[in-house]
Amino acid sequence: MAKILVGLSGGVDSSVAAALLLQQGHEVTGAYMKNWINEENIAGHCPWEEDIRDARAVAETLGIEFKVVNLMRDYRERVVDSLLRGYTEGITPNPDVLCNREMKFGVFLDHALAEGYDFVATGHYARLRENPDGTRDLLRGVDPNKDQSYFLALLRQPQLRHALFPVGHLTKPEVRAAAARHGLPTAAKKDSQGICFIGEIKMSDFLRHHVPDQPGDIVTIDGRKVGTHRGLHLFTLGQRKGIGVPSNTENKAFVVVEKRPATRELVVGFDQPDTPGLYAEASLVTGITFCNQPLTAPRRIEAAPRYRSRAVAIGFEPLENAPGRAMVTWSTPQRALTPGQICAFYEGEVLLGGGVFAEIFPGKTF
Repeated sequence: MAKILVGLSGGVDSSVAAALLLQQGHEVTGAYMKNWINEENIAGHCPWEEDIRDARAVAETLGIEFKVVNLMRDYRERVVDSLLRGYTEGITPNPDVLCNREMKFGVFLDHALAEGYDFVATGHYARLRENPDGTRDLLRGVDPNKDQSYFLALLRQPQLRHALFPVGHLTKPEVRAAAARHGLPTAAKKDSQGICFIGEIKMSDFLRHHVPDQPGDIVTIDGRKVGTHRGLHLFTLGQRKGIGVPSNTENKAFVVVEKRPATRELVVGFDQPDTPGLYAEASLVTGITFCNQPLTAPRRIEAAPRYRSRAVAIGFEPLENAPGRAMVTWSTPQRALTPGQICAFYEGEVLLGGGVFAEIFPGKTF
């Protein structure tokens, strides 16, 4: 029997995770991580109070202890400030991946271990495999429609040693059914569609509140001005909607292909395969960490450039004398790869690790 702190988010997945661990005979405590409360009153729905009520109701139904762990200061420093700094510098960070590394299996895990818990459990759709040498591999969740291993790509072995993902072997319908069987009040609760910390508030509204406008020109690839924008941080590569520039007379849609911080120019082109800058065949990935054994020599593996994207065969080439940096050559050109986003590395169902896109190259020469 283990002593386990379950991160109860107020959703059905973490609720079932707690129920399954309790059923297995473990000593279970539920905890809500209080990270962000939308104290700026930005328009939108940030349901932290509702989530705490639901998490507490689940704990009461299961008869387990429940507490709220206030991590707002750490979250601001480790996730929000990093996010805002990235957008200010012209990249597009992924706060969900950073949250898992820095908070759920960072500060929250440290809190759990200091309180005498053996493990932290979450409702992620991912699995763990014990190896003969005592290490753990992180595997994709069984449900291909809900697999969340991508969001765990930056976790390291010391974190995985104290992690549990009790619902990773289940499909979403099976999780709903288990919640109903256990009489959990979240059994029919709708899944959250928001960013990890701001709920269903639009990211553009959040950024407008925290990052000053830096207007500039919207230009075509050949340098023709077609409009103006309020700030490069409000756009991401590959974006089609909300650019503020109508389609041309040939009814071709514009898409963002480049951001030029030095001149504040937002570059747009047509959304088609031969548009310069829209598709990439190679990428520089930095800040790479591995879930288990590091890759130190060139190798053919797979990579997912974004959540829910199909893993694609790549050539992985670590850079000499540059730890945590590698060149990735894609077997098929990838659309709108974005600096700041996460590249997750796989070998079959095993998540090897991940890193951050730093540079994107249109051809195989770099």
